[in-house]
Amino acid sequence: MKNFQGKNKWENIMHSKPVLVLFGVFLIFFIWNIIHFVLKTQETIKNRKFAQDKIVELKKEKDRLTSDIQKLQTSEGKESAIREKFGWIKQGENLVIVVDDQNPGTEKNLKNKGFLSFIKNWFK
Repeated sequence: MKNFQGKNKWENIMHSKPVLVLFGVFLIFFIWNIIHFVLKTQETIKNRKFAQDKIVELKKEKDRLTSDIQKLQTSEGKESAIREKFGWIKQGENLVIVVDDQNPGTEKNLKNKGFLSFIKNWFK
């Protein structure tokens, strides 16, 4: 009988309102921490994906730069780089420079004069 009364005493303590409220607070605190953990895990996954993309981008940039360095170590590569940056030409080559029209309004004036002025200009 004492055994039964001892178990009943612990059961009464565990089922009391203050202990149940304390367990409820612990449960809410535990759930709150799980939610924050999941959110931080998702943010970490996003950051990891961003870092992996950045690594791939940097590897491509490194490959491009090493190929540019290898090109610049040859005489043809040096020559092409100088031609691109400074517009230099070799002796005997010709360079064509395209210049904008200095009088852009002349063509518009011919169109606006009409048919009679066209005939007059034809006989001149």
